[in-house]
Amino acid sequence: MAEKLIYKKSEALTDQETHYCPGCTHGVIHKLVAECLEELGIREKSIGIAPVGCSVLAYKYFNCDMFEAAHGRAPAVATGVKRVLPDKFVFTYQGDGDLASIGTAEIVQAAHRAEKISTIFVNNAIYGMTGGQMAPTTLVEQVTTTSPYGRDEQWCGRPIRMSELLATIDGCKFVERVAVNSPANIRKAKKAIKKCFELQLENKGFGIVEVLSTCPTNWGMTPAEALKWVDTNMIDYYPLGNFKEV
Repeated sequence: MAEKLIYKKSEALTDQETHYCPGCTHGVIHKLVAECLEELGIREKSIGIAPVGCSVLAYKYFNCDMFEAAHGRAPAVATGVKRVLPDKFVFTYQGDGDLASIGTAEIVQAAHRAEKISTIFVNNAIYGMTGGQMAPTTLVEQVTTTSPYGRDEQWCGRPIRMSELLATIDGCKFVERVAVNSPANIRKAKKAIKKCFELQLENKGFGIVEVLSTCPTNWGMTPAEALKWVDTNMIDYYPLGNFKEV
C-alpha cells in the first residue's frame, strides 16, 4: 500500500536550519509567509527584503529572490525594487526595532505613497538580536536590559501602536494585527497574510500584517510561558483584528 503524504514543507522555504532561539515564533511566521507565496503561485516572481534584527538571515530561509536592507530601510529598498520591476511581488519582513524605531519614517512614507508592496511586521515587544533592550513596542512596566525596573510611562511614553497609526494613512489599503501563539491564531494569521498579498496582486496599494510574536530568551520565560504571556499581556494592549481593508 502506498504511503499517504500527510505534510510537506513548503517549497518557498529552503532546507537551511534556522538560527532562532527555542520557542521563538519567527519560524512559524516564515512558514505562513512561505505557504502563502506557494499557494498563490507567486514564489518564482517574489522578491523579499530582509531586515536587520533577529530575522537578518531571512534571505537564507526563503526560497525566492531576496535583498538585505540596512537597518530600517527595507520599505525604501522594496519601493525601488517594485518601481523598477512592477511585475514582481515584493514583500518586506521586519521586526519592531527595525520597523517601529529606526525605520518609522520609511514605513510611514511607503504607506503614504501607496507603494504596491506588502509588509510582514513581527512585534515581540523587545530588541531580540542585540540583547533584549527596550523597544518602541515594549509594554509599560515590562522589564528589559535597559529598563530593569520596567518601562516607565512618564519617562518613556507608552508603546507605539503601528497598526493603528498606519491605518489612518490613505495610501495604506490593508492593515491587520494577528498573533501566532495558538493553533487558532495561527490559522487566522495565515488568512490575513494571504489577503494582504492578494491586495498587492490586485495592485491596490500598501498592505501590512502585524504579527504578535514571542521572545522567550529575552523575556526570561520558557516557550510555553511566552505563548501565554502574549495572551495575558500583549493582546490587551495590542488588540487583534482588521483595522483597514479596501
